[in-house]
Amino acid sequence: MQKRLIFVGIVCGLILGVVFLACGPEAPKSIKIGVNAPITGDIPKVGEGTKYAAQMWLEDVNAAGGLDVGGKKYKVDLVIEDNESKAESAVKVNTKMITEDGVLMIVGPQSSKQAVPAGEVANNYSTPMISPWSTNPKTTADRPFVFRSCFLDPFQAPVVANFIKDEFGFTKAAGLYDVASDYPKGLAEDFKKAWETANGPGSVVAYESFTTKDADFSSQLTNIINSGAEFLFTPQYYNEVALIVQQAHQLGFNKPIVGSDSWGSAETVQLCGPDCYGLFFSTHYAAAGATGKTKEFIDRYQKQYGYVPDDVGALTWDAIGLVQKAVQDCGTITGDIKKDRQCVRDAMANIKEYEGITGKMTFGGSGDPTKCAVIVKISDKGEFEFYKSVCP
Repeated sequence: MQKRLIFVGIVCGLILGVVFLACGPEAPKSIKIGVNAPITGDIPKVGEGTKYAAQMWLEDVNAAGGLDVGGKKYKVDLVIEDNESKAESAVKVNTKMITEDGVLMIVGPQSSKQAVPAGEVANNYSTPMISPWSTNPKTTADRPFVFRSCFLDPFQAPVVANFIKDEFGFTKAAGLYDVASDYPKGLAEDFKKAWETANGPGSVVAYESFTTKDADFSSQLTNIINSGAEFLFTPQYYNEVALIVQQAHQLGFNKPIVGSDSWGSAETVQLCGPDCYGLFFSTHYAAAGATGKTKEFIDRYQKQYGYVPDDVGALTWDAIGLVQKAVQDCGTITGDIKKDRQCVRDAMANIKEYEGITGKMTFGGSGDPTKCAVIVKISDKGEFEFYKSVCP
């Protein structure tokens, strides 16, 4: 009798094992997308734009009854976490969302200072991540699971250098940047290389640096004034741009000051005021004069949140749109998180001719899209006006 019970138990166990093997993991009823954003810290406006754009996208998904993947509708949960504008916090957020929350993919971080180390975590865990705003090459370098929806600094730097040369005919440049932050340091180096390649060694006549949270730039600006530089390039964030520009003018430097895509925040003009009117910077899109889908996004965002979205909001909208396309291109969600993450990664790497509101994007198997840059002029009304487009 005992042998018979043992035999029956073995048979039942085998049958159950076959059933579980045949069925595999159960497909989830919802999809979790992580958002790693600087809600607090040095650049909270960047975090705000990130969150608002993501929430707008979620509204559309909910209005459609869920995200359609292979003919099945899935509820989407956004897991929004604050990285406090700190590298170590961004790393912790990615680790938590991957290992505890079980997100399928992560949008963010935005700043390269957080995106570079957070990208390492995502890649090590084989979890796809897309940074909307990080232009530093290190974010995606040798990381097949990490993407971006913006152009790269090695492209942006010569765009700015060539624009200044063509627009003004200058030959003597100055640079001022935060040596402790990946984004401005990397872009300043790329700009110096691009400028001196075109204008000869030593044509960057002043190359000054400072450290994060510094607020007095009088020493560096005095050196720049005394160098004979014809313009200043400063690839800093909106909270520093106003201080630099205003202090430069107070010291008598009334030559052009040119910026980069980090100037694109709605806060730049609010903090800088008329001191920034007439200045140029390179970026991803221009709100003033926008048409089509871009204008629709701007109008809707402004109606909901009371101000015109900056490039962070627009790039986040495109980034999460790319996430949607990659998930839908997979065709199915199996419930095996490792398999599903790999599928989304592969689909993202092969997206072609994606029509975003910041331009057309194509991924050639890597995490870096081919796309154009925009030169923007800050008008006398404080608006970011399209000036010209530069493509690879």
